[in-house]
Amino acid sequence: MSRRVTPTLLASALLMAGLVGCSADARKTEGWQAPAEPPPAAATPTPQVPSGTAPKSAFGVGVRQLKLNRDGRALPTTIWYPAAGKAGGAVKRSAAAAQGRFPVVMFSHGLTGRPEDYATLLTRWAAAGFVVAAPTFPHTSRGADGNILDVLNQPADVSYALTQVLALDGKAGDGLRGRLATDRVGAAGHSAGGVTTIGLFTASRDERLDAGVVFAGTAVGVGTAFAGATAPQLFVHGELDEVIDYAAGKAAYDKVPWPKAMLSLPKGDHGRALLGDAATLRVVSDTSVEFLRWSLYGDAEAKKRISTDATRNDIATFDNHL
Repeated sequence: MSRRVTPTLLASALLMAGLVGCSADARKTEGWQAPAEPPPAAATPTPQVPSGTAPKSAFGVGVRQLKLNRDGRALPTTIWYPAAGKAGGAVKRSAAAAQGRFPVVMFSHGLTGRPEDYATLLTRWAAAGFVVAAPTFPHTSRGADGNILDVLNQPADVSYALTQVLALDGKAGDGLRGRLATDRVGAAGHSAGGVTTIGLFTASRDERLDAGVVFAGTAVGVGTAFAGATAPQLFVHGELDEVIDYAAGKAAYDKVPWPKAMLSLPKGDHGRALLGDAATLRVVSDTSVEFLRWSLYGDAEAKKRISTDATRNDIATFDNHL
């Protein structure tokens, strides 16, 4: 989509704030100014995940589909998970899950995207010891009607999908029974999915969430009134983003009252350099994996590695307040 619009009321703000054209060939939208927000609520001083140790070895990766529907909103959900057997190689459909209990990360795709567009990154998360569940949204996915305003309904979609995914841990006969660390949950998303993710920590706070990762996101429509228990946040944004201006992502990041960090990509655009360029993807992947190891496993050693991974090879700069 390539409409150009100007910021007025909420609806027009959503249409213009970089949600239009989340695909790689999108045009640059007009500038915007975020609405004023009340001061953030007081946060607890430390993250709520207790100390622990993340897996030291990589896993194989399995994938499966979960058919979900929230009040008539079809939400087919792709789940990547650590699989038994040798690490590396092709992702195996419906493979047996690895032994252990693994934190869950809910991932939200961008406008005109689908979960499989992010498979390279998300399978790396799964190989590192995370169960990654990614709904396909009914109006903003590729081939849907492109109703941008429906982004405001997506935080509730993610919360619903999370409930259904966590229920698999106790479902007799399910391949993920006894494999989910149901008390260690994060959310992540790109572009419109980044808006969705921010919403899960602001206007639609899901208290089950312990951490967030926002790729090329903005807070327009969901606000920056971050609420609830402390949940560390990692923002990743290209400084040459042609769809959502870097300053818009930085403005949302600045409002986060919790431990936070921002990985800035001086040569990064909205998606290609962020998730497509091999060298950049390695930095983004390694940094986000170590962040999730720390924030969801409570691994203190992983926290020490985050900054090193983020600043490798002069690909990115790192603002670290974790």
